[in-house]
Amino acid sequence: MPVIFLVGPTASGKTNLSIKLARKLNAEIISCDSMCVYKGMDILTSKPSASDRKKVRHHLIDITPPAKEFSVAEYRRMALEKIEEILKREKTPLFVGGSGLYVKAVVDGLFPSAEKDLKFRKRQERLAGKYGKAYLYRKLKKIDPDRAEKIHPNDSRRIIRVLEIYRTEKIKPSELKRFTEPLKYNFKIFGLQLDRQKLYENIDTRVEEMFKKGIVSEVKRLSRKKLSMTARKALGYGEVLGYLKGEYSLEEAKELLKKNTHHFAKKQLTWFRGDRRIKWKKRY
Repeated sequence: MPVIFLVGPTASGKTNLSIKLARKLNAEIISCDSMCVYKGMDILTSKPSASDRKKVRHHLIDITPPAKEFSVAEYRRMALEKIEEILKREKTPLFVGGSGLYVKAVVDGLFPSAEKDLKFRKRQERLAGKYGKAYLYRKLKKIDPDRAEKIHPNDSRRIIRVLEIYRTEKIKPSELKRFTEPLKYNFKIFGLQLDRQKLYENIDTRVEEMFKKGIVSEVKRLSRKKLSMTARKALGYGEVLGYLKGEYSLEEAKELLKKNTHHFAKKQLTWFRGDRRIKWKKRY
């Protein structure tokens, strides 16, 4: 039983088609959207409706508060677990979304190359200077004893790097190997292709609907919280926040969001077109 991926740019019709596909394939849907993981960001992220989620079981939606950072490594770990669970129920795992990096992470694996956090490194260096290198080594042994066995207690540079990976990726560095391995199941990737003008019309219609549904109230509520850097990058958050701060009118906020979403869709298409494994299906 293969794992199926349905990908494409935002507003290309993935959600509606995925419900039909899931029913036909006896599938459960795994969201492949880097923003749908956040709770309370429903309108901003155009999550599948409650009725759609009743029709077909969905996974990896509303799994973390927007104040927390969420990494692609965390997503891959959870996604692999969901694949196993779904296959045990003798159903088809159906990934649906437009986050190309998440698709690639599930299919091809990840390389253990967490982003550099210079502030974190400096802080650890100060702690080593104050309490000694043994202090950092004890932290490492507590977090990941297997990895600690392979590093000398005085090698503070490597110790700090491993601590940094753990902080960024939210997984033990000793477990990273399994994240670099490609998906062990057969898979098929299908992409939805729309005429560019039709795609932009869909985006513009969606933006209008988002404002009708209350995106301004949602952003106002979220702006009172401390959001993670990732959550703040959600399309619509910055554009609406600018309106709330009085930087431009409501209509200008709408037009700005439409324009930025057009650009985002182009980036998504560029990413997906670089993957020759995707079989494109024309939508009208």
